[in-house]
Amino acid sequence: MNITHRKVARLVVDTLRKRFSYQAAAQVCNWRENRLGKKEDFPATLPGSWKFFCTVKSDPIGAALIDLVTYETVCSDTLEGLCEYFEQLVEGTPHLKSGDVFYSDGVLTVKLGAKYGTYVINRQSPNRQIWLSSPTSGPKRYDFIPGENKGPGKWIYKHDSRSLHELLQEEIQEIVQKDVDFFSLPHSGKA
Repeated sequence: MNITHRKVARLVVDTLRKRFSYQAAAQVCNWRENRLGKKEDFPATLPGSWKFFCTVKSDPIGAALIDLVTYETVCSDTLEGLCEYFEQLVEGTPHLKSGDVFYSDGVLTVKLGAKYGTYVINRQSPNRQIWLSSPTSGPKRYDFIPGENKGPGKWIYKHDSRSLHELLQEEIQEIVQKDVDFFSLPHSGKA
């Protein structure tokens, strides 16, 4: 996916996030309940298009959509950040000259040559996870855990409670044989 496609995809996700913002819907619903009192009064008093917002508050499908939009945004930020960082690492490491990095349709493929193998990191939208296939540690499925008090969130493998960025920090540092900083990337759990 080239930069223009990434920008367009990001614009679409941002537009959807603004359109289906749960906080805005909750504010309209609270205003309606405080101002009008009864729910039956609502359709007769306000334009019909406003009725949508008040169904979001109790509508599990609306809530799931918002979670999916948040997931897509966080996932895209994570994968794009990893892609750019892996490109820098492969280009700056002499013994990885045969390596290559591809990112397309939510799948990041990092080929580090025959000696080190291939990492595949991909989005799994139905499960709202990121899956990692590592030549060193094998397959893992990561869930996004939001940070407390609006702090940064991170991708956690629930079987060992380690983050995606922790694992990559450890494994890739051994391969490139120099210091790496995956914790500086988006959604690594570090501010």
